[in-house]
Amino acid sequence: MEQTGYAPQLDAVFFALADPTRRAILARLSDGEASVGELAAPFAMSQPAVSKHLKVLEQAGLVSRGIDRQRRPARLNAAPMAEAVRYLETFRAHWDSRLDALDALLQTLQKDISDD
Repeated sequence: MEQTGYAPQLDAVFFALADPTRRAILARLSDGEASVGELAAPFAMSQPAVSKHLKVLEQAGLVSRGIDRQRRPARLNAAPMAEAVRYLETFRAHWDSRLDALDALLQTLQKDISDD
């Protein structure tokens, strides 16, 4: 990844975001911190399974864990997603031009059909 100017952490962010359960956990944490038990409640999985997902999210820097008495609440850290967005933005011009070409083709085809 260093060749493109992006940090190796970007791979960890995309890996973490690739899983729908981890994305759901991040969505829940966007409402505020939560314990493992609170995060596990909506899923048909054990707290240890949720903890494994949290570990992946922590390694990507997307979640931090605090200590509040005897629980370790998880908190969202969205900053690493900014790098992922910057990376994806590099492809915007490419896809915009491809979609513009597709739109022009569709308009031509519709015109040809209506001329018949």
